[in-house]
Amino acid sequence: MAIFFMKYFLVMILMLKLVVVSSHDYGDALTKSILFFEGQRSGKLPPNQRVTWRKDSALRDGLEFGVDLVGGYYDAGDNVKFSFPMAFTTTMLSWSVLEFGKDMGSDLPYAMDSIRWATDYLLKATSVPGFVFAQVGDPYADHFCWERPEDMDTPRTPYAVSKQFPGSEVSAEIAAALAASSMVFKPLDGGYSARLLKRARMVFEFADTYRGSYNDSLGRWVCPFYCSYSGYEDELIWGAAWLYKATKTAFYWNYITKNINTIKNNNNNPAVDYNNVINSKTDNVFQHYSSGNFAEFGWDTKYAGINVLISKFVLSTGNGSSSSNMFINYADKFVCSVLPESPSLLVSYSRGGLLFKSGGSNIQHSTALSFLLIVYSNYLNQYKHILHCGNVVASPSRLLQLAKTQVDYILGSNPLGMSYMVGYGKNFPQRIHHRGSSLPSMANYPQAIGCAKGKQYFQSNNPNPNLLIGAVVGGPDFNDSYADSRPDFVYSEPTTYINAPLVGLLAYFKSHPN
Repeated sequence: MAIFFMKYFLVMILMLKLVVVSSHDYGDALTKSILFFEGQRSGKLPPNQRVTWRKDSALRDGLEFGVDLVGGYYDAGDNVKFSFPMAFTTTMLSWSVLEFGKDMGSDLPYAMDSIRWATDYLLKATSVPGFVFAQVGDPYADHFCWERPEDMDTPRTPYAVSKQFPGSEVSAEIAAALAASSMVFKPLDGGYSARLLKRARMVFEFADTYRGSYNDSLGRWVCPFYCSYSGYEDELIWGAAWLYKATKTAFYWNYITKNINTIKNNNNNPAVDYNNVINSKTDNVFQHYSSGNFAEFGWDTKYAGINVLISKFVLSTGNGSSSSNMFINYADKFVCSVLPESPSLLVSYSRGGLLFKSGGSNIQHSTALSFLLIVYSNYLNQYKHILHCGNVVASPSRLLQLAKTQVDYILGSNPLGMSYMVGYGKNFPQRIHHRGSSLPSMANYPQAIGCAKGKQYFQSNNPNPNLLIGAVVGGPDFNDSYADSRPDFVYSEPTTYINAPLVGLLAYFKSHPN
């Protein structure tokens, strides 16, 4: 009993640290978080491009195969286009607009532009029947060099999955992105919305009909960068859930309820990271949930997102079956896995209050899981659902409070007083792991900077000459320390999938700062 009370006392101390209120300009941070995506653009930049130190790049992508693959986003500080994280980024940007677009004000058109930049590319990547382009660029050659995207002279090889060489996870995530974005554009551009939804249906059918992991077909090129560690089954359910939300077609609901318990786990990848995949030898998706994956959500693992997304369908009807109620039960379990005072806590918190999970670029976990918290808190409030974590009542306001502490930490309410968003606040990372930001701009140095020559800029201790405004880096270590070192990419590299859920969080707190 004494041990229990000591543990409870320590948790209360942590809670007190987490609820420290700081004043942040969430509107300014929102504007900058969206602006970041313009700095990640590949292809022919538009006349209204606001990140002016970036110029056109990769204008011949796909040409050697007779396919137009110009456009899309570079995922992080490199110059490769990975469709899997790009599609997840698009899904999360779309979900942000669908839930919180009303809170974005003048930033909403820019948020929609950031989605369309991705969806235009995803339409191209799925334009050849029987193929889905999963990647453009040789990641090993690219990572060996330190070059501006405008100077790239490494191979721009396209890699595709097909009927013979399937990739259900990347295809189903693209289907989810297209379905989610179709709802974003429906009020303003019905024709484009219908095109996105039609393609989403087609790509989902392709992903489901020709099942298999792209680790097996493209593992040589996609691993270890964006291996699918959790298998492809969660993406199939995730894609079906978004298609159901977009269409209300019974086929997709039936697909979800049938396959959530029967899809076999075909993940035989020998390189599985068991820190990220709990009990990977389980027989089906349901057992993945019961083993702890209900608490996982990010570009690779969709379980917590599935439960929160589907919970609204079940809560809104008020008469879910036992199988439907499973989604609510596991959404509740997800909350209890991250709530600091919960007896079933599965994540860790630094002394300064930042949520931590295993793996690199830790702030991606903080933004993605916090996004789910505020979405689910709204559902709980709307449908009067009471959530218990043992003897602890997890109220909607408590979920919002926890999410807000994560956002505030990222913006500077932390032991270092450092904002982890470039350009926000007075103290932010100066040496981010990002090629375009760290090399002289084309305006200041129009001559080509070759592969080897660029390394002097990588190794330099000088601040990056080009501010990638709005970029959120991987963040501090578990001791709340941050070295601001370009080579320490685990901490200093920004990614699109860190920012995408943060867009929704900032929009919400812009309208609900207290």
